[in-house]
Amino acid sequence: MAKKCGGSRGLLSSSKGVVSNSSGAVASCTTGFPSFLPKEVEKIKDPYARTLAQRMERLPVQIGSSESFIMSSCVKPQKQSEINPVVLLHCFDSSCLEWRCAYPLLEEAGLEAWAVDVLGWGFSDLERRPPCSAASKRHHLYQFWKSYIRRPMILVGPSLGASVAIDFAVHHPVAVEKLVLINASVYAEGTGDLAKLPKFLAYAGVSLLKSIPLRLYANLLAFNGISLSTTFDWTNVGRLHCLLPWWKDATVSFMSSGGYNVISQIKQRLRCELPCAIMRLIPDSGHLPHVENPTSVAKLIAGFARNDRC
Repeated sequence: MAKKCGGSRGLLSSSKGVVSNSSGAVASCTTGFPSFLPKEVEKIKDPYARTLAQRMERLPVQIGSSESFIMSSCVKPQKQSEINPVVLLHCFDSSCLEWRCAYPLLEEAGLEAWAVDVLGWGFSDLERRPPCSAASKRHHLYQFWKSYIRRPMILVGPSLGASVAIDFAVHHPVAVEKLVLINASVYAEGTGDLAKLPKFLAYAGVSLLKSIPLRLYANLLAFNGISLSTTFDWTNVGRLHCLLPWWKDATVSFMSSGGYNVISQIKQRLRCELPCAIMRLIPDSGHLPHVENPTSVAKLIAGFARNDRC
């Protein structure tokens, strides 16, 4: 588990000041994967990705009227802990499968860990094409927390997931005990001019975003020293959610909305707290240390959750 699931990157932790079942998943009798996952999941070789995919569920999350629900994809903890729960977000246009290597280590450490798909990405049922703006993503996450977690959480956000985490913590501080930001992408001012693209150009750009060559290139940039076969396999893991029929619409919705711009929120919430934050470098990792060096990341998150100054 200590191996990749090799440049050093940073992890910033900030304390708060800032068969069918009821979950909507139907497991295949032959593969064990939930039926809502694209069939291409069966081609994935990474054993950690396969295991976490088999644990995925969809839970109903109310987003509007009493009859308006989104069946929302996540991985639930197997037991509750006395320590407040750890809730794992993911990067831009990704899914909770990003946590395939670190998630079992967090459970082994005795943490109550939730891996949650951010609205518009991942494997939630978006057949009704709900809006997927930053505000919609925040509201969905709050409703998920209100329905199932209901305790202050240690909210973990890698890359753009750090913007999701900060935005959520600013608007719902009661729900967040602590923040863990991994290689935080928080200083981009939204999607910029992309929000003004004509729809046909937006859809063309989004189609390119899920292409295998582009995803493969992104993996070559993100990870250090992995084999070509692993790169191809992780590319398939990373683009699996793109094969759902509503993925293009959800991504264009987010892009057209302007995306995340949390620069002012950082000044509002974190300026006075940064002196109390803990900064740690993760060795032998690229942009996604929770995939490449899950042992180090899980150890730091577990220590932070327990108030260790590790």
